[in-house]
Amino acid sequence: MFSERIADRDTRDLAAKIKVRENQTGDGETERHVLMDKRRGVAGTQIRMVESARCLKQVWCKAMSKLSFLFLVLALAAGQSSRAPILTGPDERYKADMLVVVAHPDDESGDIAGYLARAIYDQHRRVAVIFTSRGEDGDNEAGPEEGNSLGAEREIEGRRAVASFGVTNVWFLGTPNVSSQNVITALERWGHGSVLEQVVRLVRLTRPEVILTWLPAYVAGENHADHQASSVIANEAFDLAGDPTVFSEQLVPDRSGGQSAEGLLPWQPKKIYYFSDASDYPDYGERPPLPSPYRKPFLTGKGPTYSNTDVSPTQHVPYSRLAAQETAFHLTQEGKVGVDALEKNDFKEFERPARLIFGKSLVGGTMTDDVFEGIVPGAVPSARIVARKREKLAAVSLELGGPWNFYGEFWKGHNIEHLAELLPVPEMAIEPGTNYVHVPLLIRNDTATIQEVTITAKLPEGWSDNKTRSSVYQVRPGEVYPVGDRLHLPEIWKPEWQEISWTALFGGQQSGAVILRVYAGANGAMPQ
Repeated sequence: MFSERIADRDTRDLAAKIKVRENQTGDGETERHVLMDKRRGVAGTQIRMVESARCLKQVWCKAMSKLSFLFLVLALAAGQSSRAPILTGPDERYKADMLVVVAHPDDESGDIAGYLARAIYDQHRRVAVIFTSRGEDGDNEAGPEEGNSLGAEREIEGRRAVASFGVTNVWFLGTPNVSSQNVITALERWGHGSVLEQVVRLVRLTRPEVILTWLPAYVAGENHADHQASSVIANEAFDLAGDPTVFSEQLVPDRSGGQSAEGLLPWQPKKIYYFSDASDYPDYGERPPLPSPYRKPFLTGKGPTYSNTDVSPTQHVPYSRLAAQETAFHLTQEGKVGVDALEKNDFKEFERPARLIFGKSLVGGTMTDDVFEGIVPGAVPSARIVARKREKLAAVSLELGGPWNFYGEFWKGHNIEHLAELLPVPEMAIEPGTNYVHVPLLIRNDTATIQEVTITAKLPEGWSDNKTRSSVYQVRPGEVYPVGDRLHLPEIWKPEWQEISWTALFGGQQSGAVILRVYAGANGAMPQ
């Protein structure tokens, strides 16, 4: 702009000189040409100056543009470097559609193995398995090994068996093998809280849509305490794994300080189902039981049933054959039944359907729907448990104690009270040759005064108890008085069903009868 102003000034001066000289000489024309030539020279010089200025301006603009771009790149880079990285999601290698929680290697065999084959091969479900115990206290049908050596063998059998279905995410928790029917004994010997912590961790790691486990109930059958305990913990983990206040050291913190303990996230499974070791539905290799004269088989219609005579669309063989193949790995137990079935191409022992019992669902549906009906991938809110107060009856009541009382409270606490309808009258089974049975009773006084309570037992012929059939107890207001009744049995070597009842008399009144049905002489029942 400065050069342009100089050029305009010089042009005006030159024009003034031409006019003066025209007035001073008559030969103005000649001088005009000379001056015009000078004017052109000056103007050309000035034009070149202007063009040079414009070029400088363009160079400066380009330089500034490049510099501005450089600053922009540096600013963007600085902004990106200060942005936190995206959190890594859970490890998909361990994601499961179904988590099976059982006690021993071989608990997953038989008719349940047929269902697992269906789920894995034909429904394309990812399955993971937790064995709480290695089963070191069981029998050994393959060799002389016992105890921990047997446990080491059974762990290998269990891993190979489920691996034959492609299942490799398998955990053993190392709980002791408790040969009993009392779930409370097993939970105490296991270290209830420690095992629960481990199972909650694995639920959060595998993020299952469904949990499949043993039936949490006291039944007439094998009724293994370890089976029951694995189910109790599976149900507790179902309800707790989605709660961030439970075992919170397993979870990712809010990054306000400190370091993540384990980096897991809360996870709420959507459904839970059970299967049972009740004698109503004998497993492979077992003799048919003596049917109860008091009721019909109690699992019918209580959940989905899956045929094991169906042919797998992908494997082109019946599910019974796949169940036999999986079972054949458990040679220390009853795996030879599977081996024989495969050699003879006879799978009748494995044709019993897999009868599952519905536990609960957070995604709706009916009791007999397919296990995965209504399930959509993704998280659901935690199913928080609301504590319920026991309803007081303002009277004296008599009830079974021990595991029966435990389950009554457990079902209420985990919103599975419908399980009480499976066996409205409690049952138990005892092995042939058993000489006595211990039955725990509870006298509950919900009145405001002390009560004198008389317990009377009605026993089968030939049975007796250690109280000459009646005893008197002083029970204070609000007190729960535990009573242990030891029943002595005649020598029983063949199966039979018997019914026992107790009543409580107080203040001229009589409580309702407590009834227990006993399947005596039942093969396969665990010691009490």
